[in-house]
Amino acid sequence: MGYVLKYHCFLLSAMVLLPAWCYSQDFICSRATYYGSPDCLGTPNGACGFGEYGRTVNDANVAGVARLWKNGTGCGACYQVRCTEPQLCSDDGVNVVATDYGEGDNTDFILSPSAYGSLATEDKSDELFDYGVVDIEYRRIPCRFAGYNNLMVKVHENSNHPHYLAIVVLYVAGQNEIEAVDILQEDYNEWRPMRRAYGAVFDMENPPRGRIILRFRVRGSMGQTWVVANNAIPSDWKAGAAYDTQIQLS
Repeated sequence: MGYVLKYHCFLLSAMVLLPAWCYSQDFICSRATYYGSPDCLGTPNGACGFGEYGRTVNDANVAGVARLWKNGTGCGACYQVRCTEPQLCSDDGVNVVATDYGEGDNTDFILSPSAYGSLATEDKSDELFDYGVVDIEYRRIPCRFAGYNNLMVKVHENSNHPHYLAIVVLYVAGQNEIEAVDILQEDYNEWRPMRRAYGAVFDMENPPRGRIILRFRVRGSMGQTWVVANNAIPSDWKAGAAYDTQIQLS
């Protein structure tokens, strides 16, 4: 498997998306391809703003999506993807995390080489890479991250304490999506909305001084709700640091 990935990591498909709408039980039919990079991982400058997290999370089984990206709300969503070529594809396929935007040839997924190779049975991955684009079916599944039970926020490297704060929302578990983020202005007892800068990155000029209290508008299997993190970010926050919100989403 390692040799196959090294050989195919430099190939790249980037064409126009024309989504398929075909349903098989609770799966949706589409197509998938894979991207190439010298180290077989994605770019740290992906459209979701995840940085290294977007390259390595989920054992590097990640994907770029277009229609499912949903202006960034779809960043971090998890999917089961399986190809449909007889005698070539495994029964379960692979579980992937959407960490970037990407358009392909009638595809909904541009998979990392690791994820694409995992679509095949153990001895057929080389043949699968030769296809380049394959028919698939996929479904949304709950996200689960080994060792991470709580929602995390990372202070983006471009932040400048105390004048500018940008955060990246990480480890959104279950089938939930973060639609909005607010900061509490405690002296006025008022919630101020952060701007979705791009992907999973939210920012604000001149954030409140002191500890940062956040609330997240979450949409998931239970509908839409606001969830408050009273100690999301300490008063002495630093660019590049990640903080545990103590919020569990399922």
